[in-house]
Amino acid sequence: MQKTALVPYAHLPRRHHARHVLTSTVDVFGVAHWLLADRAPQPGVDVLPFDALVVSVHPGGDVELTELSALRARWPHLDRLPDGGFVVAASRARRYEDADQVQVFDALGRETSSFSVGDAIERLLVDEAGHIWVGHFDENPVGIRCWSPVGHMYWTSDGASIPGLFDCYALNVSGTTAWACPYTDFPLVEIRPNRPGRPVKVWANRVRGAQAVAVHGERVAFYDGYGDERDRLAHGELTETSVEPRDVGLLTLPDGPLPGRRRVVGRGSRIYVQAEPFTAWGVFDLSS
Repeated sequence: MQKTALVPYAHLPRRHHARHVLTSTVDVFGVAHWLLADRAPQPGVDVLPFDALVVSVHPGGDVELTELSALRARWPHLDRLPDGGFVVAASRARRYEDADQVQVFDALGRETSSFSVGDAIERLLVDEAGHIWVGHFDENPVGIRCWSPVGHMYWTSDGASIPGLFDCYALNVSGTTAWACPYTDFPLVEIRPNRPGRPVKVWANRVRGAQAVAVHGERVAFYDGYGDERDRLAHGELTETSVEPRDVGLLTLPDGPLPGRRRVVGRGSRIYVQAEPFTAWGVFDLSS
């Protein structure tokens, strides 16, 4: 089976390796971010809230540090807003009955707003306009929603006729467009809230279990899958109504091995992959 190697993209500076990586992401502008704490969270022992450090590595290699104060999410999602602020969200909302689960911070690390978006966050990505896209998993199957940074719902998949939208396995946000590949039917879905008359387009798809998707023109790539297909990279081509399968191979780390435990982020034509110990991002670019 053909193997495709990730290209090295961004590294957490070595001087920060002693800290624990709570989470990491790559934003819509291609900047990599790590949310760091002094140590790994210990349920039942740690006292919330706590302070944390965001280390941002720009495509040119410049490093930026932002201290965030009074975080409430022990296992958080993270992304950056276009104004330099950050969004931090707890994946589970049940323990936040007395406090909002999403926190928004300004560029100086001060909390400016908070709100709740519902339990069971699977994916959270911010677009170029500052909208916060949230996909949920099946313990709260409300689908995909888009929020403003102050908690106003901008778009919802309710009534959007997306087949089998029960768990948002894959979400890709680039520009102001979102792409998704949700469980159970795994259609490829394009969402453009500002498109008159037809904000959602759906293509039938036979690739099952992908955790990330990349789109470039009429070409699409799906990464991950079930069982033995965990490291699968499946290519397809868009027709009027469906994704027609093309080549299937494996996606490996830059030096050859398979990733093992990993994080994934989809941004337009790119799939970013971060393998344990979560200090480096690699990238696959469908447009290359």
